[in-house]
Amino acid sequence: MTDLLVLSPHLDDAVLSCGGRIAETTARGGDVLVVTVFTADEPAVPPSRLAADLRRWWRLPAGEVMAARRREDAEALARLGAGLLHLGLPEAPYRLAASGRPFYDQLAHLFGEPEPEDRDALAGALGAHLAQLPRAELLLAPLAVGGHVDHRLLRAAVEAQDGPAAYYEEFPYAEWKWLALRRALGSRRAWSAETLPLSKETFERRVGAILAYESQVPAMFRSEARLRKQLRRYLRRAGGERVWRRRRERR
Repeated sequence: MTDLLVLSPHLDDAVLSCGGRIAETTARGGDVLVVTVFTADEPAVPPSRLAADLRRWWRLPAGEVMAARRREDAEALARLGAGLLHLGLPEAPYRLAASGRPFYDQLAHLFGEPEPEDRDALAGALGAHLAQLPRAELLLAPLAVGGHVDHRLLRAAVEAQDGPAAYYEEFPYAEWKWLALRRALGSRRAWSAETLPLSKETFERRVGAILAYESQVPAMFRSEARLRKQLRRYLRRAGGERVWRRRRERR
């Protein structure tokens, strides 16, 4: 049985949000598997201006966007001593309706309600993949802080299968977006938080792993110094890496 299984929507979410917990688990000899859902190659022709802009923002060559990001993810998880599994579903900007139109062709649409056709098409595939995952002592799923459609769809698919033991709050969304955590939780009274303070060594391992995402760090933080500043501020406010459990799930 795996000690820790982390479900990651994208090729960075688990390390950005749970890198310290992953590092501490592997440091004591535990087995960690990070399962990233939306990892398929992008279309040869960008289906929208948004898809083309993403490649430009990330400074990645045409035809190599997702391949490069998968390599970054492999390096990040190797730095933490964790295993990986890429499920190979397409990210939201690359998914198309039956009519051929992109479901999400603007940045704002990525943080709106999932398109019903997209939600229905993904439900079966996500459920089938989740049913095949190994058992784990602790399963962590995204809380969908920030409201990205891929995070919301993965959380919904997990909850349709009785839900995980705990949810992680996504960094940097929890740091960037005012009231994002409250919106993701709904009723705060229905949840309890568990916080993992990070030692200096664990903090450095988390930062080192995040820096492996060379296409993402400049786009999100602009520099390593700003990454460190934002991460320290977030951890100070939260008291460490924080996960949430529904109160009825506590044992």
